[in-house]
Formats: sequence, C-alpha cells, structure tokens
Amino acid sequence: MRSIKKIMTKQKKARKVSKEILVGSGAANPFKNKQEKVKGPLLKKVTRTHLEKKIRQQTDELEIRSGQLKQGADREKFAEEQIHIRTKAMEATSDGIFIIDARKPNFPIIYVNPSFQKLTGYMKNEIIGKDYFLLYGADADLRVVDEIKQAMRKRKSFHGEMLNFRKNGKKFWSLLRIAPVRDTKGAINHYVGIQTDTTLMKQRDLEIEEQREELLHVTRVGKLAEFVSSLAHEISQPLTAILSYAQAAQRMLGDRETQIQEILHYIINDDQRAAEVIRRLRLLLKKSKPTFESLDINTLIHDTVKLIMAHITIRTKVVKFALESHLPAIVGDRIQLQQVLLNLISNSLEAMEISHDSRDLLIRTSFKDVDTVMVEVKDSGSGISAEDMNRLFTHFFTTKPNGLGMGLAISRSIVEAHGGHLDAQNNPDRGATFYFTIPIGGMSHD
Repeated sequence: MRSIKKIMTKQKKARKVSKEILVGSGAANPFKNKQEKVKGPLLKKVTRTHLEKKIRQQTDELEIRSGQLKQGADREKFAEEQIHIRTKAMEATSDGIFIIDARKPNFPIIYVNPSFQKLTGYMKNEIIGKDYFLLYGADADLRVVDEIKQAMRKRKSFHGEMLNFRKNGKKFWSLLRIAPVRDTKGAINHYVGIQTDTTLMKQRDLEIEEQREELLHVTRVGKLAEFVSSLAHEISQPLTAILSYAQAAQRMLGDRETQIQEILHYIINDDQRAAEVIRRLRLLLKKSKPTFESLDINTLIHDTVKLIMAHITIRTKVVKFALESHLPAIVGDRIQLQQVLLNLISNSLEAMEISHDSRDLLIRTSFKDVDTVMVEVKDSGSGISAEDMNRLFTHFFTTKPNGLGMGLAISRSIVEAHGGHLDAQNNPDRGATFYFTIPIGGMSHD
C-alpha cells in the first residue's frame, strides 16, 4: 500500500511540473528574440511528449505494482483462511490431537485440541511445554510406551491400541497414531498425534466374548445335566438291588443275630436315603413346569437338611436351627425351594472349610413383615469380599476352583419366580448370611 502511495505522489508531481513548463508565465519568459520565439513551440512539444511518455510509464508501473500487491494480498488472505479452517477443524474433531516438538530431546507438547484435554483430563496449561510421555503415568504399559519412544527416536510412525489413564486415574482404551512432520528441506521437526477413545468398542468386544463363553458354558452344563440324569438312573438300579438283598437277609435271619439285624437296618435306611437323593436329583434335572402347593417352610428346611446330613457330619460341622413357630404356610414348588436351600447350605459349608475353627451353621426363619416370611442361612466362614459381593449372583461367576457359577444365579431366579428376593451380606463378626423372602399368600401363577 505504501508503494502505491509513493507512485501516485510521484505521478502528481510530474503532472504539476509538466503543467508549469507547458503553461509557464508570460511576464517571466526571458526569450525575447525571434530565434527563441521559433524554438519555444518546438520545445514545448518535445517536453510535453517526454512528460506524457514518462507519465504513461509510471502509470503502467503503478498498475503492475498494484496488481502484484493485490495478488499478494489475496494469497495472504487465502492462506490465513486455510489456516483458520484447519485450526477450527482440529478443534472441532472428537479425536484428541496433539503436536510434539521433535527438535527437543524431551518431546515437549506445543499444541493440544479441546478433545485431547477432555480425553486425558488435563487442562491446556498442564500440558503445553511438558514431556509427552509424562502424561501416561506410572501405571501405563511400559512396554508400549517404550515402543512409542523407539519409533519416534527412529523418526518413524507409530500405530497401536493401548490402555491409558486419565488425570483422575480412571482407565480408558485408545487407538494412538503418531506421524512425523517434515519441513521444506525434508527434516522432521514435529510429530502430530491422533488419539481415539475406543473404550466403548473394547467393552462391546469383551461383552461379545463373554456371551460366547457363556453359550459354550451353557452347552457344557447342558451336557453335564444329561450325564448326571443318566448316571442317577444307573445308580438307582444297584441301590434297588442292595435294598432287596438287605430286606431278604432280614427276613431269612428273623429274630436271630441281633447285631446283624441292626447292621441290615442301617443298610436299608442308608439305601433308602440314597435312593431319595437320586430321585430328587432327577426331579431337579427334569424339564417340567413347577408345581405350586401349600408348604410349611420349617418342615421343608428339616427335610432338606436330612438330605445332606451325611455331608454335614463328614465335614464335622453343626447345623443349628432358630425356626419361628406358627409360621403360616407359603405357596411354592417344593423341589425348586429345596434346590435353593441345598445350594445355600452347601455354599456355607464350603465357606467354613477354609477356617478349621468354623463349625456352626445357623438356619433361621422369621417374619420379615406381616405378609412375608424370611429364611436365613448364616455361616461362620471367611465372608465375602466387596468385589465378589457385586458379582455373586451373576451367571457363571464362581470363586470355587471347580465351580460352574450357576447355583446362586439359578437360586435367585427361583426365588424371584416365587415373588421373593434372594441376597447376601457379611456378618458383623465373621462369615456371611444368605437370606431370601417368600410372600405368605403366594403370588399368582398363570
């Protein structure tokens, strides 16, 4: 702009001078003689031609210069617009973008967009000028961090997925891409990085994998159920034979050999008890609709404990009862509720195996309110960790080395189908208590 003004000023001065020469002043004209009168018009004509040529030259130069300046201004404006668009695009993207100065050994960050700040939890003033690798923290996968460093030191790109930590320590997965930026001479002076949060995608992949495992587990459990049902059928036959032989021996001996008669009596009782366990096991595995009937919950508990009393005795444990008398009848499926009780009692016995001084198992019934009965199975074992407590009733979750992780999930489903609720809590002193509720009047079943 200043150059244009200078040219225009020169042009004005040239025009002024030519005017003064061409117009002149009569009074000041010193040429009086004839020779000068002859030369005067010719001189004026030559001078005018020269000045006009000079003016045209300067005007052309002015137009060329003006055009050049205008083109330069347009290019500068276009470049500024491009920079503005790119900057806004980087700030608007949902991916975290950062730029590292590659000319310094500590890889300082010189730019971050808002998404990068949101992703990492750090403010801009906490990032700019700091070593990029300090953002990973002490808990990051050092193997991957070292891989990124090696790639940058070798002036190469990096592409990979890794586990990151936000400023508050919260974990997140991200896909990281870092690429070198070269100057006009081809030297690498910066690195640009793009970080995409892949936590949700990672969680979906894990959920799909868990579902796949659950399906495989269900298939294995189904096969196991078929095997157990077949095994129960096979075992019932020799048990029937043993019972027949023992009863025949009793009849043959009559009143003789009192001690042998007593032994035969034990054999018959244990055989019948084993047969009853097998019968109930087959009913549990049988695919049939539940049969809801009026039940005395205290009687149901005693009958269930009898089924596993031998198991309790072998483990040298003691079952105590605190059963509320005169409880009204509940409505439910006998087999299913016994399955719940068997599972809770068995779990409590296994929990007490860890501590040798844990012997007492308490089963209590009471009124939760006027319309609901509560059943509690309280052990004196090691209790339940906070982490496991949140997953206790999840399908296929188990803390047992050979457990299937189905018992508690199925038990809760059974209780809920009866209109109640099954839950657990740690005792104030030691051990844990599993408890479930059943409505007294029962619930409607279509």
